[in-house]
Amino acid sequence: MKAIGKLLMACVAVVALTGCKSSNLAYFSDITATEGSLPIIKSDIKIEPNDELLINVSSEVPEATSIYNLPYNNPATRAGGDMIVNHTTTQKQTYIVDKKGDIMFPILGKIHVVGMTTAQLAEELTRRIAKDVEAPYVRVELMNFNVNVMGEVQTPGRYNFETERVSVLDALAKAGDMSVFGKRHNVTVWREEDGVVTYHKLNLNDSKAYSSPYFYLKQNDVLYVEPSESRAGQADYNQNNSYKVSVISAIVSGVSVITSLVIALVINKK
Repeated sequence: MKAIGKLLMACVAVVALTGCKSSNLAYFSDITATEGSLPIIKSDIKIEPNDELLINVSSEVPEATSIYNLPYNNPATRAGGDMIVNHTTTQKQTYIVDKKGDIMFPILGKIHVVGMTTAQLAEELTRRIAKDVEAPYVRVELMNFNVNVMGEVQTPGRYNFETERVSVLDALAKAGDMSVFGKRHNVTVWREEDGVVTYHKLNLNDSKAYSSPYFYLKQNDVLYVEPSESRAGQADYNQNNSYKVSVISAIVSGVSVITSLVIALVINKK
């Protein structure tokens, strides 16, 4: 009976210890009202060196604008003169922005695009082409909007988006959401701008995260979800157990070899 009592007390202690600290798995748990509104801050995505741009020019008379489109499946040239592979498929012409921030555009020549939004570049190209073509339509898309999602998510990886409006929640959804071990109150966005890497921590338990300039991501951002203490403890436990198993296995193997040698010597003496 004493042994059973001690066992029950141990179980109660374990439950009490594990129940003292619980993780908040809800997003924006501070919201209690059934409806409302939240302010958001979204900065425009600016074109950067090495970005890949899809640019297509059209009009009511296709022949008039065909000269402003890259030839299909032909090499394109950087503004600096280096040959690059034109990543094209049917109906797609893409340009790689060089290190100086330029692209070489048919007929118009070198155009400095870094610092522009895709909408601003479309407007600039439309203005120039309109001098020779009536009512041109220019479409510019950013093809390499990639975000790295790391840490405690279901499927870490590098993800591409077909839109320039990508929030932290969009990136998490793409990666299968956080695991139960992810700290929702400690999500870090890493961003490189003007040769400097900056970072910002977001608390996704708090709706104020919506008003952070880091809530909406930029191309090549890194989103990192920190693991909880229990996950870190689990990793240490697994590592220690793995080490112990290795040591025990080595000892058992050594004992087995020694035993075999002793048996062999005894048999030989007989």
